[in-house]
Amino acid sequence: MTMADDAGQTAARRVRARRHAGLPKWARRVWHILVRPGVPGARLAKQIEDFVGGGRALFWQRQGMYMGSALLAGFYYDLMLAIVFLCVLQVTEVLDTWVSTIAVRRAHESSAMARRMQGALLLTSALSALTVSAFTVAVAVMEGPGQHLTPLFFLFAAGLFAAVNNHQLPRVLFVRLLIYGAVFIYVPVRDLLIVRPALSSELWMQLATVLFVLFFVIECSVIFLRLYRKGLDSLDELRRERDRAQAALEVKSQFVSTVSHELRTPLTSILGSLSLAQTGAFDKDPARMQEVIEIAYKNSKRLQELINDLLDLQKIESGQMRYSFDSVNLGELVAESVCMMHGYAQQSDVILKIEAQDADAWVNGDKGRISQVMNNLLSNAVKFSSAGGTVRVSVRQHEGKALVSVSDSGIGIPPGSRDLVFGTFSQVDSSDHRAHQGTGLGLSITEKIVVAHGGSIDYDSTLGEGTVFTVALDLIEHPAAAAIAAA
Repeated sequence: MTMADDAGQTAARRVRARRHAGLPKWARRVWHILVRPGVPGARLAKQIEDFVGGGRALFWQRQGMYMGSALLAGFYYDLMLAIVFLCVLQVTEVLDTWVSTIAVRRAHESSAMARRMQGALLLTSALSALTVSAFTVAVAVMEGPGQHLTPLFFLFAAGLFAAVNNHQLPRVLFVRLLIYGAVFIYVPVRDLLIVRPALSSELWMQLATVLFVLFFVIECSVIFLRLYRKGLDSLDELRRERDRAQAALEVKSQFVSTVSHELRTPLTSILGSLSLAQTGAFDKDPARMQEVIEIAYKNSKRLQELINDLLDLQKIESGQMRYSFDSVNLGELVAESVCMMHGYAQQSDVILKIEAQDADAWVNGDKGRISQVMNNLLSNAVKFSSAGGTVRVSVRQHEGKALVSVSDSGIGIPPGSRDLVFGTFSQVDSSDHRAHQGTGLGLSITEKIVVAHGGSIDYDSTLGEGTVFTVALDLIEHPAAAAIAAA
């Protein structure tokens, strides 16, 4: 059973709901409670499994009811009728057992197969209900017009048994109640048509009693059906919670693995550098000593960045991140960020280039946090660009928005990877042998900061050619112009 199957069934149910919106309230209630189609395949398979399991558990109870009814009918009415009735019921039991065994085995194969198995169970149940009803009518006919306590009690017991034990499959329940209800009404109505008694006759009271009993059986059916569906809904919710918890555990495990790797690598390098310095091996070689110190320094900076990312993420998720909003010239801020990133770009043999810079792009924001956004985008663009590549940056205005674009000439992002790109503790390439190291926190933090500024961030990518990240923030009036207008 696939998620696509269930999604398609959900869409179909919405269409049918609109189609039946014009039905009377009582008709919609019957449709919803008893004959609602389009149950998701996995859920229908579970219902079939419960239906068959309940039927098997009550096999001997059914046999006791059949045998008792046959004995009474054989002793007081007609022995041959009782024998035929019992034999036909045993045939329907064998057929039902055979179909049930196949249904349990094959219902989980697909949604279509589950519906076919439900149809087969519906057919065997209908045959059983018709046999019981035919027996009831035969006994009532032999009794002649009058009080039909015994046959109607047989029918009441069968109806109540269906209400209590067939609620797992509403269609089966509906068909059984429809057959039993038709016979319930037919028996007293037949007597009324034959005798045509006065309204004070007990035959009319028998009809009223039958209608009351039928209403009671239907209400019992609805109650058991609702309770069962409520249980299924709770079970589905528990499964969803289990899946969410499992997904969160997998993300946590991946995060712990990633962070452990990111911490271990610089710590090992720092420890190695300091150990070499401690031995005094480079006391007479200042140039080599400087290289060792530079390695330790760079790895210390890498650790500092990792810890800062973790702290920022914790503040954002706990709602403790504080922003100092003020008027910010986005063009100037971007130029400053590019200037600060030049050294890192030169080390990677990547060219940083500002292609368009709008000097009047003013936004309301926290300058430090927006700078953090730009640093994340620029460092990612440099990191994923190949040697000799170019990272292009632009600032422009469009429809009341200030748009900042950062374009790289890197490897690109596979389609459908947005959740990985902006997810917490996730990376598009999360393998142990990925070419570009990182915790997968930068873009997640970037998106959260942008959203906190009332903006949005998105990307457009082509595999093998590169990616363009675009940040959109609301434009505000130039502070000087706003001050003059206010004066």
